[in-house]
Amino acid sequence: MGTDLVLRCRRALVAVALAATCALAVPAPTPAMAAAHASARASASTRSDARADALTRAPAEAPAAPADLPVTAPAFDPAPARASLERLLPSHAAQFTLLAVERPASGDFFSVSGTPGAIRVRGTSPATLLTGVGWYLERIAGVDIGWPGDSLDRLPATLPGVTGTVTRSASVPHRYALNDTDEGYSGAYRDFASYRHQIDLMALHGVNEVFVPTGAEYSSYRALQQFGYSAAELRAWIPGPAHQAWWLLQNVSGFGGPVSEHLIEARAALGRRIAGHLRSLGMTPVLPGFFGTVPPDFAARNPGAVTVPQGRWLGFDRPDWLDPTGPVFDRLAAAYYRVQQRQFGDSDMFKMDLLHEGGTAGQVDVPSAAGAVQRALEAARPGATWVMLGWQSNPTATLLSGVDRDRVLIVDGLSDRYDGLDRETQWGGTPYAFGSIPNFGGHTSLGANTGAWVSRFHTWLAKPNSALRGIAYLPEGTGGNPAAFDLFTELAWQPGPIDQRAWFAAYAARRYGGPDPHAAAAWEQLRLGPYSARTGTWSEPQDSLFAARPSLTATKAARWSPSGMRYEAASVERALAELLQVAPELRTTDAYRFDLVDVARQALTNRSRVLLPRVRAAYEAGDLAGFRALVREWNADEELLGRLVGSDRRFLLGPWLADARSWGADPAERDRLEYDARSILTTWGGRVPSETGGLRDYANREWAGLVQDVYAPRWAAYFASLDSALVNGTAPVAIDWFASDDAWARGHRTYPTAPSGDPVALAREVADRVGDVIPR
Repeated sequence: MGTDLVLRCRRALVAVALAATCALAVPAPTPAMAAAHASARASASTRSDARADALTRAPAEAPAAPADLPVTAPAFDPAPARASLERLLPSHAAQFTLLAVERPASGDFFSVSGTPGAIRVRGTSPATLLTGVGWYLERIAGVDIGWPGDSLDRLPATLPGVTGTVTRSASVPHRYALNDTDEGYSGAYRDFASYRHQIDLMALHGVNEVFVPTGAEYSSYRALQQFGYSAAELRAWIPGPAHQAWWLLQNVSGFGGPVSEHLIEARAALGRRIAGHLRSLGMTPVLPGFFGTVPPDFAARNPGAVTVPQGRWLGFDRPDWLDPTGPVFDRLAAAYYRVQQRQFGDSDMFKMDLLHEGGTAGQVDVPSAAGAVQRALEAARPGATWVMLGWQSNPTATLLSGVDRDRVLIVDGLSDRYDGLDRETQWGGTPYAFGSIPNFGGHTSLGANTGAWVSRFHTWLAKPNSALRGIAYLPEGTGGNPAAFDLFTELAWQPGPIDQRAWFAAYAARRYGGPDPHAAAAWEQLRLGPYSARTGTWSEPQDSLFAARPSLTATKAARWSPSGMRYEAASVERALAELLQVAPELRTTDAYRFDLVDVARQALTNRSRVLLPRVRAAYEAGDLAGFRALVREWNADEELLGRLVGSDRRFLLGPWLADARSWGADPAERDRLEYDARSILTTWGGRVPSETGGLRDYANREWAGLVQDVYAPRWAAYFASLDSALVNGTAPVAIDWFASDDAWARGHRTYPTAPSGDPVALAREVADRVGDVIPR
């Protein structure tokens, strides 16, 4: 009896080994292999499927094998992918079998097969397994899981089977995500569950490298205490979390602080968990590197050190730059990387940009400095890649001449913005990723230059001596524009150019969990309008005049935003009319309700660009009655906008502020962190950076709370001053806008954290309103 039990156990273990060995043997399909090995691959797939079934469904019936067969370890542990899947699809996760396969030299791939209720996904990492699941959900199950919005409620109880085996290979090794500014503009006070969900979504869409700045201040904080600074001095130098991105970029210091020891430790612990979750999925946490940012008086406290004053950035005093070629840099860099590795673990990619947006080299030789920065990184992390942002003139040919370019990856933020780009020539063959910044400051504007994405990416990839090695999704703020995220990340997983029109038609068919002619018509209008903006000047849509500093000649809210419409405004209004006719059974999905509010919001926002010139004409003509009638329309539109965005949780200010206060250890710190979170959305900084530097309203967004308590009161006060001027025949009274915005930023009024109102009814109200201005 005992012998039989042992024999059965040994046979079960052998079955596991067989299944693992087979899974390891699945080849990555490439164009070169496809013709030569199609039949062999089909045969291997059939054998592997059978053994996987034996492993997962009937282990007692597994075939016997020689007792001395070696047990082969799996390529990796798929358990983290399984855990993500159970969070994302709690009611359907059990219907997926996830199989680990080794990554071949050709790169990542996944395959999907199976019968109803028994879906098999193979992949070369836990994240790639999730990419396969995401592909299945979109292409086979016909639902969407976007960032944000999903239609998972439309999944049937038993998942549909797959005809044959669907396989996709990544065309590039680097699928990078997140701008340096993402934490500041997407929410510096989120919790681990929020970051984890974001990472799971990125994995579903094929991303494998993610920038992680959370807690980065910890490394500098600990390392610099070894170089003559007290903890208190450093806590006063480090900005509040919402502004830390620009400290890492060497633009600002101190604003929103001082930060507490408690906050530094808590953020470092969160950063460690974020990096750990990425690693568990086989994704790379891209960590901030050290390139010489130091506090004041560093040279005076460290003999031999040479620092270069960096002047001012938009009214802020920039931190000093420690000369990397000097004798102290290597010691400080080594200390920084030691602390970082102990706290955040390993990585082989580090993000840093020398002389960002106007930094000065002084007497420092830039090629030598860049080489020294890279050598310090290499000494601490042998084989690491230095990630640079392609932005403005960065990186220059001079800087690149001093580094080993094979160990650099440039994430290009301008691939879709300007015409006539030749990155191979400009960057001397340095590897780069095709990137886009479709959003600045976290604006709620709808649209992107998707036409450039689908026309340029594969063309650049296929050209002779191409240095293109990846994609880089780089909006300054994430959590909006789900179609843009979906399409952009798909670039890396399609074997050839994407048909933009066909893609949007397929997106419409799955976005709400089923095909619908009105959804298709709506998304065709959005494709023709906001998502087909022309290249040459901008990569983002225009922002909101409702959020602009009041003026009869206002053309934008943020100083660096487009000054006019980048598409035909009526396309959004037509899309709204179509969305309101989508079948009732599809309107219950989260994706539909988000999109409906978003499109209605954009249609109402676009109306402001028609109304404001009419208000101006009435004022300049001295038409008091006409002026007042138009102002009433404007005020009514802003009131409706506030109610509309209040009906969806993604457009609420309340959670943003509640999250910030939740990190404070005492009332004073809670107030300080709330100011950090409020100011980034409005004044951005003090009076000089805000007004002279032009940073005010850089992060404008149409959120419930901001609309009612910041934007609408500004316009109401402005129109009141114009009304008095018309009545009295005098000049309008000047208003100190910074003072009013700063008073709000320092306030503590609480805002709802849950939505209210019926988004469908409110969207219908918007449709009726915009029809008066924009012809249907």
